[in-house]
Amino acid sequence: MGLPLRKSKVCPPPTCPLTKSLLLLRGAWAPNVIWALSGEPRRFGELRHDIPMISARVLSARLRELEIRGLVSRHLLDTSPPSAEYTLTPLGREMMPAIKALIAIGHKLPEVDRREAKIARGTSIAGRLAA
Repeated sequence: MGLPLRKSKVCPPPTCPLTKSLLLLRGAWAPNVIWALSGEPRRFGELRHDIPMISARVLSARLRELEIRGLVSRHLLDTSPPSAEYTLTPLGREMMPAIKALIAIGHKLPEVDRREAKIARGTSIAGRLAA
């Protein structure tokens, strides 16, 4: 006979504020996009320049998702050809202290060696041997 399951006293899962906050940042590159918008409004091409490793497709998807979540606003510019400018909303600006805290921790971490970087990208040695 196993041990009885104990209920968590920390935070009930359906309404946990931590989970709700982290859901705002879900998606690859979402924190990077928010960081890039923290200084001033940016156009799509400027964001691509600011985050060189992101593809246009992923950036477009992330901007749409962040706009739906209320972190980013999109303003159409009266230019030829038409263009849009992206800015952080007040809710997006509220995320900045959390992102800055993550950046501060990142600066304290030791440099990742090549092998760990390959594992993080999904090209581990075991994966290459199996192929």
